[in-house]
Amino acid sequence: MAIEVSEKNGITIIAIQDDMTIYTASEQKAQLSQYLHSGRELQINLAGVSEMDSAGLQLLLWLKQEAGRNDIKLSLVRHSQAVVEVLELLNLTGHFGDPVVISANWNAS
Repeated sequence: MAIEVSEKNGITIIAIQDDMTIYTASEQKAQLSQYLHSGRELQINLAGVSEMDSAGLQLLLWLKQEAGRNDIKLSLVRHSQAVVEVLELLNLTGHFGDPVVISANWNAS
């Protein structure tokens, strides 16, 4: 799994540069879980996610739940088209509470 981690203004920014599927979920969970004990604000940048299935969605739901348990503010940013399609299909965009910006160059489905 390719992730890039950076810090900006006290916020840990984690950019996922891989699919979020059943094939990557276990490794992603192991890598992302270390940031759930930092006590800091987390942003998950989803711009590099080209494919997402139910395992990827479960990972995002787990991240949100664990962040809440650990009093960490978690936000999802720069949603890729693949992520938006899954969230919209299952009517979960509001569950995460993050603004979703749809790019003008996305293909119409």
